[in-house]
Amino acid sequence: MEGKVINIDPEILGGTPVFFGTRVPIKNLFDYLETGDSIETFLEDFDGVSKGQVVKVLEMSQKLIETSTHILNENFA
Repeated sequence: MEGKVINIDPEILGGTPVFFGTRVPIKNLFDYLETGDSIETFLEDFDGVSKGQVVKVLEMSQKLIETSTHILNENFA
């Protein structure tokens, strides 16, 4: 998927990060996954979000975690 995936705009939900082109907070995806719901369930409940957007957000999150190892290590020391 090309282009923006996340939008942060003070005029949309007070600047909460949302899926681009929607008012669906990124946090909602992680809330669904945390409770054991599938990506498919999330997509059914938020039809304005594409599977490509979800995959890209998860890839971005993985990269953030991988590049933040030093921060994570400090929290476990």
